[in-house]
Amino acid sequence: MGVTLGQLASLVEGTLHGDAQLEITGASIIRDSQPGEITLADRPELAKELARCSAAAVLASGEFAPAGMPVIVVANVHEAFAKIVAQFRPNLAQNKLGVHPSAVVSDSAVIAADASIGPLVVIGEGVSIQSGVVIQSGVQIGAGSVIGAGSFLFPGVVLYENTIVGANCILHASCVLGAFGFGYESGSGKHLLSSQLGNVVIGDFVEIGAATTIDRGTYGPTVIGDGTKIDNQVMIAHNCRIGRHNLICSQVGVAGSTSTGDYVVMAGQVGVRDHVHVGDGAILGAKAGVASDIGAGQHVIGSPAIPAKDKKLEVALLSKLPEMRKQLKALLSRVTELEKEDELRKTA
Repeated sequence: MGVTLGQLASLVEGTLHGDAQLEITGASIIRDSQPGEITLADRPELAKELARCSAAAVLASGEFAPAGMPVIVVANVHEAFAKIVAQFRPNLAQNKLGVHPSAVVSDSAVIAADASIGPLVVIGEGVSIQSGVVIQSGVQIGAGSVIGAGSFLFPGVVLYENTIVGANCILHASCVLGAFGFGYESGSGKHLLSSQLGNVVIGDFVEIGAATTIDRGTYGPTVIGDGTKIDNQVMIAHNCRIGRHNLICSQVGVAGSTSTGDYVVMAGQVGVRDHVHVGDGAILGAKAGVASDIGAGQHVIGSPAIPAKDKKLEVALLSKLPEMRKQLKALLSRVTELEKEDELRKTA
Protein backbone atom coordinates (compact mmCIF):
# COMPACT_ATOMS: atom_id res chain seq x y z
CA MET A 1 0.00 0.00 0.00
CA GLY A 2 1.31 3.43 -0.94
CA VAL A 3 1.88 6.37 1.38
CA THR A 4 1.96 10.06 0.60
CA LEU A 5 5.14 12.04 0.11
CA GLY A 6 4.08 14.22 3.03
CA GLN A 7 3.89 11.18 5.32
CA LEU A 8 7.39 10.13 4.29
CA ALA A 9 8.69 13.64 4.94
CA SER A 10 7.25 13.45 8.46
CA LEU A 11 8.72 9.98 8.97
CA VAL A 12 12.27 11.21 8.27
CA GLU A 13 11.76 14.71 9.69
CA GLY A 14 12.72 16.23 6.34
CA THR A 15 11.75 19.37 4.45
CA LEU A 16 9.39 18.70 1.57
CA HIS A 17 9.52 20.59 -1.73
CA GLY A 18 6.64 19.30 -3.82
CA ASP A 19 3.16 17.82 -3.64
CA ALA A 20 2.55 16.42 -0.15
CA GLN A 21 -0.34 14.29 -1.48
CA LEU A 22 1.75 12.54 -4.14
CA GLU A 23 1.36 8.79 -3.62
CA ILE A 24 4.63 6.83 -3.25
CA THR A 25 4.47 3.07 -3.77
CA GLY A 26 8.03 1.99 -3.00
CA ALA A 27 11.70 2.92 -2.56
CA SER A 28 14.67 1.95 -4.73
CA ILE A 29 18.11 3.20 -5.68
CA ILE A 30 18.33 5.24 -8.91
CA ARG A 31 19.38 2.28 -11.06
CA ASP A 32 16.34 0.20 -10.04
CA SER A 33 13.71 2.91 -9.53
CA GLN A 34 10.25 2.46 -11.02
CA PRO A 35 7.38 4.93 -11.60
CA GLY A 36 5.73 5.88 -8.33
CA GLU A 37 8.81 5.15 -6.21
CA ILE A 38 11.13 7.42 -4.24
CA THR A 39 14.90 7.21 -4.71
CA LEU A 40 17.93 8.82 -3.09
CA ALA A 41 20.76 11.03 -4.35
CA ASP A 42 23.64 11.74 -2.01
CA ARG A 43 25.96 13.69 -4.32
CA PRO A 44 25.73 16.11 -7.27
CA GLU A 45 27.43 13.62 -9.60
CA LEU A 46 24.17 11.67 -9.71
CA ALA A 47 22.21 14.54 -11.30
CA LYS A 48 22.34 13.07 -14.83
CA GLU A 49 21.29 9.61 -13.68
CA LEU A 50 18.50 11.15 -11.63
CA ALA A 51 17.17 13.06 -14.64
CA ARG A 52 16.92 9.81 -16.62
CA CYS A 53 15.38 7.61 -13.93
CA SER A 54 11.68 6.80 -13.50
CA ALA A 55 11.32 7.74 -9.82
CA ALA A 56 8.49 10.03 -8.77
CA ALA A 57 10.47 11.76 -6.01
CA VAL A 58 13.92 11.92 -4.50
CA LEU A 59 15.49 12.08 -1.04
CA ALA A 60 18.52 14.38 -0.97
CA SER A 61 20.71 16.46 1.32
CA GLY A 62 20.85 20.22 1.64
CA GLU A 63 24.10 20.24 -0.33
CA PHE A 64 22.35 18.67 -3.30
CA ALA A 65 18.62 19.29 -3.76
CA PRO A 66 17.87 18.52 -7.43
CA ALA A 67 15.34 20.64 -9.29
CA GLY A 68 12.64 19.30 -11.55
CA MET A 69 11.09 16.67 -9.26
CA PRO A 70 9.61 16.54 -5.76
CA VAL A 71 12.34 16.30 -3.14
CA ILE A 72 12.60 15.66 0.60
CA VAL A 73 15.69 17.36 2.03
CA VAL A 74 17.33 15.71 5.06
CA ALA A 75 20.62 15.99 6.93
CA ASN A 76 21.59 12.32 6.58
CA VAL A 77 20.37 10.81 3.31
CA HIS A 78 21.26 7.17 4.00
CA GLU A 79 19.86 7.11 7.52
CA ALA A 80 16.59 8.63 6.28
CA PHE A 81 16.36 6.35 3.23
CA ALA A 82 16.77 3.30 5.45
CA LYS A 83 13.68 4.39 7.39
CA ILE A 84 11.73 4.81 4.16
CA VAL A 85 12.80 1.42 2.80
CA ALA A 86 11.76 -0.19 6.10
CA GLN A 87 8.36 1.48 5.71
CA PHE A 88 7.78 -0.42 2.47
CA ARG A 89 9.67 -3.58 3.39
CA PRO A 90 9.10 -4.26 7.09
CA ASN A 91 10.99 -7.06 8.78
CA LEU A 92 8.78 -10.14 8.50
CA ALA A 93 10.82 -12.15 11.01
CA GLN A 94 8.94 -11.47 14.22
CA ASN A 95 10.95 -12.81 17.14
CA LYS A 96 8.66 -14.22 19.80
CA LEU A 97 9.61 -13.82 23.42
CA GLY A 98 10.42 -16.96 25.35
CA VAL A 99 11.92 -20.34 24.55
CA HIS A 100 10.76 -22.45 21.61
CA PRO A 101 9.53 -25.92 22.66
CA SER A 102 12.16 -27.65 20.50
CA ALA A 103 15.09 -25.84 22.14
CA VAL A 104 17.31 -27.84 24.52
CA VAL A 105 18.19 -25.69 27.52
CA SER A 106 20.23 -26.72 30.55
CA ASP A 107 18.44 -26.35 33.88
CA SER A 108 21.36 -24.24 35.13
CA ALA A 109 21.14 -21.72 32.30
CA VAL A 110 19.76 -18.28 33.16
CA ILE A 111 17.64 -16.69 30.43
CA ALA A 112 16.08 -13.22 30.65
CA ALA A 113 12.29 -13.15 30.45
CA ASP A 114 12.33 -10.94 27.36
CA ALA A 115 14.86 -13.03 25.43
CA SER A 116 13.84 -14.99 22.34
CA ILE A 117 15.19 -18.52 21.87
CA GLY A 118 14.37 -20.10 18.49
CA PRO A 119 13.79 -23.67 17.33
CA LEU A 120 16.45 -26.36 17.88
CA VAL A 121 18.75 -24.08 19.87
CA VAL A 122 21.05 -25.87 22.33
CA ILE A 123 22.11 -23.97 25.47
CA GLY A 124 24.66 -25.55 27.82
CA GLU A 125 25.18 -25.50 31.56
CA GLY A 126 25.65 -22.19 33.33
CA VAL A 127 24.94 -20.08 30.26
CA SER A 128 23.65 -16.53 30.84
CA ILE A 129 21.33 -14.98 28.24
CA GLN A 130 20.67 -11.35 29.10
CA SER A 131 17.78 -8.98 28.37
CA GLY A 132 16.54 -8.57 24.81
CA VAL A 133 18.79 -11.21 23.27
CA VAL A 134 17.49 -12.91 20.11
CA ILE A 135 18.83 -16.37 19.27
CA GLN A 136 17.57 -17.83 16.01
CA SER A 137 17.27 -21.47 14.99
CA GLY A 138 20.04 -24.01 15.33
CA VAL A 139 22.41 -21.93 17.46
CA GLN A 140 24.61 -23.88 19.90
CA ILE A 141 25.94 -22.17 23.00
CA GLY A 142 28.55 -23.96 25.07
CA ALA A 143 28.64 -24.19 28.86
CA GLY A 144 29.56 -21.08 30.80
CA SER A 145 29.01 -18.67 27.92
CA VAL A 146 27.46 -15.22 28.34
CA ILE A 147 25.39 -13.32 25.76
CA GLY A 148 25.09 -9.60 26.54
CA ALA A 149 21.89 -7.59 26.45
CA GLY A 150 20.40 -6.80 23.06
CA SER A 151 22.66 -9.12 21.05
CA PHE A 152 21.33 -10.98 18.00
CA LEU A 153 22.53 -14.42 16.89
CA PHE A 154 21.54 -15.61 13.42
CA PRO A 155 20.95 -19.30 12.58
CA GLY A 156 23.75 -21.79 12.99
CA VAL A 157 26.07 -19.73 15.20
CA VAL A 158 28.30 -21.89 17.41
CA LEU A 159 29.84 -20.67 20.65
CA TYR A 160 32.27 -23.02 22.36
CA GLU A 161 32.31 -23.11 26.16
CA ASN A 162 33.01 -19.94 28.15
CA THR A 163 32.63 -17.59 25.20
CA ILE A 164 31.72 -14.06 26.30
CA VAL A 165 29.68 -11.89 23.92
CA GLY A 166 29.08 -8.25 24.86
CA ALA A 167 25.95 -6.15 24.58
CA ASN A 168 24.29 -5.22 21.27
CA CYS A 169 26.42 -7.54 19.15
CA ILE A 170 25.38 -9.15 15.87
CA LEU A 171 26.67 -12.64 15.06
CA HIS A 172 25.80 -13.72 11.53
CA ALA A 173 24.96 -17.22 10.35
CA SER A 174 27.45 -20.03 10.94
CA CYS A 175 30.17 -17.99 12.61
CA VAL A 176 32.17 -20.01 15.15
CA LEU A 177 33.67 -18.49 18.29
CA GLY A 178 36.02 -20.40 20.58
CA ALA A 179 37.16 -23.28 18.36
CA PHE A 180 40.57 -24.74 19.22
CA GLY A 181 43.57 -22.74 18.12
CA PHE A 182 45.89 -24.20 15.49
CA GLY A 183 48.82 -24.81 17.83
CA TYR A 184 50.84 -28.01 18.19
CA GLU A 185 53.93 -29.28 19.98
CA SER A 186 56.03 -31.25 17.50
CA GLY A 187 59.21 -32.00 19.48
CA SER A 188 58.35 -35.67 19.97
CA GLY A 189 57.98 -36.30 16.26
CA LYS A 190 54.22 -36.08 16.53
CA HIS A 191 51.95 -33.04 16.29
CA LEU A 192 50.42 -32.86 19.78
CA LEU A 193 47.64 -30.35 20.35
CA SER A 194 48.72 -27.53 22.64
CA SER A 195 46.68 -26.38 25.63
CA GLN A 196 43.26 -24.93 24.82
CA LEU A 197 42.43 -23.41 28.20
CA GLY A 198 41.50 -19.90 27.08
CA ASN A 199 38.30 -18.52 25.60
CA VAL A 200 36.97 -15.76 23.32
CA VAL A 201 35.80 -12.40 24.67
CA ILE A 202 33.78 -10.13 22.37
CA GLY A 203 33.20 -6.49 23.34
CA ASP A 204 30.03 -4.42 22.96
CA PHE A 205 28.55 -3.38 19.59
CA VAL A 206 30.68 -5.90 17.67
CA GLU A 207 29.43 -7.41 14.40
CA ILE A 208 30.84 -10.72 13.16
CA GLY A 209 30.12 -11.90 9.62
CA ALA A 210 28.85 -15.21 8.31
CA ALA A 211 31.24 -18.17 8.45
CA THR A 212 33.87 -16.17 10.34
CA THR A 213 35.94 -18.07 12.89
CA ILE A 214 37.66 -16.77 16.02
CA ASP A 215 39.78 -19.29 17.94
CA ARG A 216 40.10 -19.53 21.70
CA GLY A 217 43.33 -18.56 23.43
CA THR A 218 45.89 -21.09 24.67
CA TYR A 219 45.70 -20.01 28.31
CA GLY A 220 43.94 -16.63 28.24
CA PRO A 221 41.35 -14.98 26.01
CA THR A 222 41.29 -14.03 22.35
CA VAL A 223 39.79 -10.53 22.51
CA ILE A 224 37.75 -8.46 20.04
CA GLY A 225 37.39 -4.83 21.14
CA ASP A 226 34.22 -2.74 21.38
CA GLY A 227 32.70 -1.55 18.14
CA THR A 228 34.83 -3.69 15.83
CA LYS A 229 33.11 -4.89 12.64
CA ILE A 230 34.25 -8.14 11.03
CA ASP A 231 33.12 -9.22 7.56
CA ASN A 232 32.28 -12.71 6.26
CA GLN A 233 34.83 -15.55 6.08
CA VAL A 234 37.46 -13.95 8.29
CA MET A 235 39.86 -16.07 10.38
CA ILE A 236 41.27 -14.72 13.66
CA ALA A 237 43.63 -17.11 15.39
CA HIS A 238 44.32 -17.93 19.04
CA ASN A 239 45.56 -15.30 21.51
CA CYS A 240 44.92 -12.34 19.18
CA ARG A 241 43.86 -9.03 20.68
CA ILE A 242 41.93 -6.91 18.21
CA GLY A 243 41.40 -3.28 19.27
CA ARG A 244 38.30 -1.12 19.31
CA HIS A 245 36.41 -0.05 16.18
CA ASN A 246 38.53 -2.03 13.73
CA LEU A 247 37.11 -2.74 10.26
CA ILE A 248 38.14 -6.18 9.01
CA CYS A 249 36.97 -7.06 5.51
CA SER A 250 36.22 -10.42 3.93
CA GLN A 251 38.76 -13.27 3.78
CA VAL A 252 41.29 -11.64 6.08
CA GLY A 253 43.51 -14.04 7.99
CA VAL A 254 45.19 -13.01 11.25
CA ALA A 255 47.71 -15.43 12.75
CA GLY A 256 48.14 -16.18 16.43
CA SER A 257 49.13 -13.67 19.12
CA THR A 258 48.79 -10.69 16.81
CA SER A 259 47.43 -7.45 18.24
CA THR A 260 45.93 -4.31 16.75
CA GLY A 261 45.28 -0.83 18.03
CA ASP A 262 42.04 1.09 17.61
CA TYR A 263 40.45 2.08 14.28
CA VAL A 264 42.60 -0.25 12.21
CA VAL A 265 41.33 -1.12 8.71
CA MET A 266 42.17 -4.42 7.01
CA ALA A 267 40.91 -4.64 3.42
CA GLY A 268 39.94 -7.87 1.67
CA GLN A 269 42.31 -10.87 1.78
CA VAL A 270 44.90 -9.24 4.01
CA GLY A 271 47.20 -11.76 5.69
CA VAL A 272 48.92 -10.93 8.98
CA ARG A 273 51.65 -13.17 10.42
CA ASP A 274 51.85 -14.16 14.09
CA HIS A 275 53.17 -12.03 16.94
CA VAL A 276 53.05 -8.66 15.18
CA HIS A 277 51.35 -5.43 16.23
CA VAL A 278 49.37 -3.12 13.97
CA GLY A 279 49.18 0.40 15.40
CA ASP A 280 46.20 2.72 15.86
CA GLY A 281 44.59 3.94 12.67
CA ALA A 282 46.75 1.84 10.33
CA ILE A 283 45.29 0.84 6.95
CA LEU A 284 46.26 -2.47 5.36
CA GLY A 285 45.36 -2.46 1.67
CA ALA A 286 43.73 -5.39 -0.12
CA LYS A 287 45.88 -8.55 -0.24
CA ALA A 288 48.61 -6.95 1.88
CA GLY A 289 50.98 -9.49 3.41
CA VAL A 290 52.07 -8.19 6.82
CA ALA A 291 55.27 -9.76 8.12
CA SER A 292 56.36 -7.17 10.72
CA ASP A 293 54.93 -4.48 12.98
CA ILE A 294 52.99 -1.66 11.33
CA GLY A 295 53.22 1.76 12.96
CA ALA A 296 50.25 3.89 13.96
CA GLY A 297 48.64 5.69 11.04
CA GLN A 298 50.63 3.87 8.37
CA HIS A 299 49.00 2.90 5.05
CA VAL A 300 50.61 -0.21 3.59
CA ILE A 301 49.94 -2.37 0.53
CA GLY A 302 51.59 -5.26 -1.28
CA SER A 303 53.19 -8.51 -0.17
CA PRO A 304 55.38 -8.08 1.72
CA ALA A 305 53.51 -4.97 2.82
CA ILE A 306 55.36 -1.67 2.39
CA PRO A 307 54.20 1.96 2.63
CA ALA A 308 51.60 2.68 -0.04
CA LYS A 309 53.58 5.56 -1.57
CA ASP A 310 56.62 3.31 -2.04
CA LYS A 311 54.51 0.55 -3.57
CA LYS A 312 52.87 2.97 -6.00
CA LEU A 313 56.31 4.20 -7.10
CA GLU A 314 57.43 0.59 -7.54
CA VAL A 315 54.40 -0.21 -9.70
CA ALA A 316 54.95 2.93 -11.76
CA LEU A 317 58.58 1.97 -12.39
CA LEU A 318 57.62 -1.59 -13.32
CA SER A 319 55.17 -0.27 -15.91
CA LYS A 320 58.06 1.54 -17.58
CA LEU A 321 60.29 -1.53 -17.86
CA PRO A 322 59.32 -2.38 -21.48
CA GLU A 323 60.13 1.16 -22.58
CA MET A 324 63.35 1.16 -20.58
CA ARG A 325 64.31 -2.18 -22.17
CA LYS A 326 63.93 -0.69 -25.64
CA GLN A 327 66.01 2.31 -24.62
CA LEU A 328 68.70 0.06 -23.17
CA LYS A 329 68.87 -2.03 -26.38
CA ALA A 330 69.15 1.14 -28.44
CA LEU A 331 71.93 2.45 -26.21
CA LEU A 332 73.81 -0.86 -26.38
CA SER A 333 73.47 -0.84 -30.16
CA ARG A 334 74.78 2.72 -30.31
CA VAL A 335 77.72 1.84 -28.05
CA THR A 336 78.57 -1.07 -30.35
CA GLU A 337 78.53 1.27 -33.38
CA LEU A 338 80.74 3.79 -31.62
CA GLU A 339 83.22 1.08 -30.66
CA LYS A 340 83.39 -0.06 -34.29
CA GLU A 341 83.92 3.50 -35.49
CA ASP A 342 86.67 3.93 -32.91
CA GLU A 343 88.41 0.75 -34.12
CA LEU A 344 88.25 1.97 -37.73
CA ARG A 345 89.83 5.29 -36.75
CA LYS A 346 92.62 3.49 -34.96
CA THR A 347 93.46 1.28 -37.98
CA ALA A 348 93.13 4.10 -40.57
